[in-house]
Amino acid sequence: MENIKQLRKRVDEVDEQILRSLSQRAEICKSIGLVKEKHGIPIQDFPRETDVYAHIRERAADLGLDPSHVEAIYRQIVSMCSAVQNSENVRNEDEREN
Repeated sequence: MENIKQLRKRVDEVDEQILRSLSQRAEICKSIGLVKEKHGIPIQDFPRETDVYAHIRERAADLGLDPSHVEAIYRQIVSMCSAVQNSENVRNEDEREN
């Protein structure tokens, strides 16, 4: 059972890394949202999303992961990041920081 505890601890550490990476991604996307708002660019960029999913599927396969499962996860991540780019959310966040 000790082995399971050690392995679960490692999983918890990886989960922490994933959460930190998601937080970094969201912060970058907030900055992108500000640029998009300033230049009148729509939040949704379907060609970019298509490229992201294609790249993710390829990398997932390279790493021995199921590409369709990884794509499903990334669709949620992209959805979350699109939400943080929402101009109202970005403006409110920017006002709080200033």
